[in-house]
Amino acid sequence: MVAATSNFRFFTGVALSGMLLALAGCQSNSGDVLNVQDKQAAGGGKVLASELTAYCPTLTLREGTAYFNTYAKGGQDDASKIVYQASIGEVTRDCKRANGQLTMNVAAAGRIVPGPQGAAGTITMPIRVVVTRGSNVLYSQLHQHKVQVSDTTSATQFVFNDPNVTVPEPSGRDYQVFVGYDEGPPKPKAADKPRPVARKKAPARTAQQPAPAAPAAQQQPATTSASDIPR
Repeated sequence: MVAATSNFRFFTGVALSGMLLALAGCQSNSGDVLNVQDKQAAGGGKVLASELTAYCPTLTLREGTAYFNTYAKGGQDDASKIVYQASIGEVTRDCKRANGQLTMNVAAAGRIVPGPQGAAGTITMPIRVVVTRGSNVLYSQLHQHKVQVSDTTSATQFVFNDPNVTVPEPSGRDYQVFVGYDEGPPKPKAADKPRPVARKKAPARTAQQPAPAAPAAQQQPATTSASDIPR
């Protein structure tokens, strides 16, 4: 199995770095870049309008959603059957306001490492973006992000973004944004089906033999009386 660690830094490619940093550079109103936490207002004080204008909700890569494995057919959870292991390493977002709405461009960058069963092809990754306010979900969208893998000897890097994360403009600094892989609940194993009971074949019908003929009646020997003898 080709393992990937959660603390790797993969921004060695100039092109990929440029794409994320260009997006991060648009965050003139956010106050943080690449998952750096926003500075919170002093406890107990009212949030000023100027602070709300500059507020861009914190984006978090939720624990347990940074990795996604694909397996060869019939090899679920078998490390030797992994085709690809994908991981998200960096996240960022950009905020804009208009007409009482807050629109965010949420981005995530990662890489795909071929596994023991790796082969060139397309990997489809389920990536979900969620915005919450306390226990209320304001936005939730699952994306099927496709990446073409042509080189199975090294990692393939990718960038995902959802440019239309739109929610009501916040009245406080209490929004939270999450991004990560979402494979859904584990699929239940199919119940063992009862084996069909083999039915015995009925014996083939044979032509009925005709009943034996009744024995012919035996003829009684003729009797001769004395009167029948000619004299």
